[in-house]
Amino acid sequence: QVQLVESGGGLVQPGGSLRLSCVASGSFFGFNEMEWYRQAPGKHRELVAHIIRDGSTNYADSVKGRFTISRDDAKNTVYLQMNSLKPEDTAVYNCKAEVKIDLIGSTWYGGGQGTQVTVSS
Repeated sequence: QVQLVESGGGLVQPGGSLRLSCVASGSFFGFNEMEWYRQAPGKHRELVAHIIRDGSTNYADSVKGRFTISRDDAKNTVYLQMNSLKPEDTAVYNCKAEVKIDLIGSTWYGGGQGTQVTVSS
């Protein structure tokens, strides 16, 4: 069983920064990909950032140049550094991951409970 737990959310003023963390625990053999999503009230879920095994990253246009996704394999953790935050970044942020659960290629895909980010003065 694999579990993902997000942390780092909170209340921040416009222009401020936050760093979200997502720690994976359980029995697995490494990440294939990890993603950060967000969903604001009344809006569709949005893929914010994505990192794959070789380190390649992709971002939503709305966060390019402001957000950075990274991972620390030794700590089984993916981060989302968020700078120059705007009120429209307010949302619940969830991480999702695909991990290898055995040596023959089986995978697990799931997400955590999320962490609230509120950008307001």
